[in-house]
Amino acid sequence: MGFKNVTVAGGGVLGSQIAYQVSFKGFNVTVYDINNVAIEAAKGRMERWQERYKQDLNATDTEVKDAFKRMNFSTDLKEAVADADLVIEAVPEKKEIKIDFYKKLSEVAPEKTVFASNSSTMLPSQFAETTKRSNKFLMLHFANEIWKNNTAEIMKHEGTDMKVFDSVVEFAKNIGMVALPIYKEQPGYILNSLLVPLLDAAQNLLVNGIADAETIDKTWMVATSAPRGPFAILDVVGIRTPYNLSVAKAEAGDKNAEKVAKYLKEEYLDKGKLGTESGEGFYKYPNPSYESPDFLK
Repeated sequence: MGFKNVTVAGGGVLGSQIAYQVSFKGFNVTVYDINNVAIEAAKGRMERWQERYKQDLNATDTEVKDAFKRMNFSTDLKEAVADADLVIEAVPEKKEIKIDFYKKLSEVAPEKTVFASNSSTMLPSQFAETTKRSNKFLMLHFANEIWKNNTAEIMKHEGTDMKVFDSVVEFAKNIGMVALPIYKEQPGYILNSLLVPLLDAAQNLLVNGIADAETIDKTWMVATSAPRGPFAILDVVGIRTPYNLSVAKAEAGDKNAEKVAKYLKEEYLDKGKLGTESGEGFYKYPNPSYESPDFLK
């Protein structure tokens, strides 16, 4: 089972990266989003990714421009998936939004199409029935700055056809990823099982007034030789994602998560501070203070 035509649903921070990387590796890519405003925002993000590919990968002008030219954009879901071999879903990390998307997708996607979710926290079994093709559904999770942090976690559920699973593992390798097969459902997969507790701990220290963001990041960077601290990582992820996750935890009764969600909304999202994509989050970009030679002194 080979994939040639790929549709990426959702052109946000990570969705736009996925689409651009897949196209950069020579596949036909269609980006679907809900309206023209979202599509134009996705195109703007891809302009930034082109510069990063030249800077980080020494890609040529021709290579980055050709990757963009190979992509199509659509606000019509039926049109966007008409010939898709694979749909990679990267819609917001809210269960109800994903369920609604899969209900609509299952009505218009060809029988051949494999569905893969880029969810960073949810399990395939939460959506398998809604897809109406549980044997062709699994998770395909990427890390932010996909061109550099090139991991792809492929997680099946009990009903996933192993041929489909193996094909997605092979696809991940073909788009330049280090494929990480996960044979059993695990909340947080591998990466976020390690990363999320760190980010949660950092946010809790901040909102409870233990220390400021720079001091927390400095502590982590000095003690572990890491290139970024947790708040620098959150800026790259985009502050909408930890906010949505905190809201979900708050709705489940986590009082500290409620404090975190309120803090992120009032101090960052409401002020347009979304992270690196907006030029400001916990740090200002370009040239954030944590990259200064004096930061760790």
